[in-house]
Amino acid sequence: MSTSRQIKSDQKVLDSLKLSKIILPVLIGLTVIVYILISQFNYEEFKAISWNDRLWFFLGIAVCIYVLRHLFYAFRLKILSDNVFTFRHSMELVCIWEFASAISPTSIGGSAVAVFFLSQEKISGAKAVSIVMYTVIVDSMFFLLSLIGLYFIFGPPLIRPNMESLLEGYGITFIIVWLFILFYASVLTWGLFRPRVIKNILFGLSKLPLIKRFQRSLVQTGLDVVVTSKEIRSKPLSFHVLAGLSTIGAWATRFMTVNFIILALVEIDTDFMSQFLLYARSQTMYVITQFSPTPGGSGVMELLFSGFFSDYISEGIGSVGALLWRLITYYPYLLLGVIIIPNWLRRIMRHKKKQLKDLEELEERRLNS
Repeated sequence: MSTSRQIKSDQKVLDSLKLSKIILPVLIGLTVIVYILISQFNYEEFKAISWNDRLWFFLGIAVCIYVLRHLFYAFRLKILSDNVFTFRHSMELVCIWEFASAISPTSIGGSAVAVFFLSQEKISGAKAVSIVMYTVIVDSMFFLLSLIGLYFIFGPPLIRPNMESLLEGYGITFIIVWLFILFYASVLTWGLFRPRVIKNILFGLSKLPLIKRFQRSLVQTGLDVVVTSKEIRSKPLSFHVLAGLSTIGAWATRFMTVNFIILALVEIDTDFMSQFLLYARSQTMYVITQFSPTPGGSGVMELLFSGFFSDYISEGIGSVGALLWRLITYYPYLLLGVIIIPNWLRRIMRHKKKQLKDLEELEERRLNS
């Protein structure tokens, strides 16, 4: 692939970040919310919600908890970039990363776009691959280990209220997703210690006739994997500890948000184990929706919300809870994307156009000489 074609390929990735992409997830989410409100809304239950200082206090905590999650992610990105990114710039890049995830199906996520936009910054393509690959590994480890621990504590009710066996609908989905996470985490971790094997596989694939047009990309990925492996394995223990702690903090605060939303709407038991199960159920719901084909899980998560927490909150109030939850955890990143992405895109596209123009002028001079 020529440099010119590479720039045009990058342009396609940039196009995937266009703000028009937010229309679909917003429409899906709002449509489902309206459907839930119409089908489940109970005026008497809604009237019973006390819109008092207690409610606003807990909603305020939910917002603060989610802001804290963003700070954890920004801190992790700063650490993984070896402090090349300032904390403020890391916060902006996390917004772009989350925006990409919000407009992508959850089964795909924003990792592919993340590699691209990180490589546009003051780091190499190999370093960008290293950061994204490492985040996928530590995120996967968090889910694999924590879900096993939570299951031993709560058993099948971890997944749905009154569930008695994993061999039911949601239980089977839970097992399949957990095994899938285990599979790709194992492949990536194995790749860290056997990078040349991965490189040789990619090099071999690049020679196949059907995918030969991706040859340059596959070869470059193979080379990046070797560089990534060497870099990650050379990091001191403190690097992995800080990355691990910031990962735990980011995910834990994400799922704790549901606790405070439900505490705001209804008076429930506040003992530790009751709240811990509520947190665990929120994490399980997130995992089960990872095969959602909709952008950011729009529609799917709203539909599942009331059912997953039916032992804490009724369907009628659950529809309100689902709306508040998505307003706090999902839609803000679409709004932040509208604010942050345009300036970032203009800067990157201006640079790309200059690169392309310089290449065309260089090619023209070469032909005329």
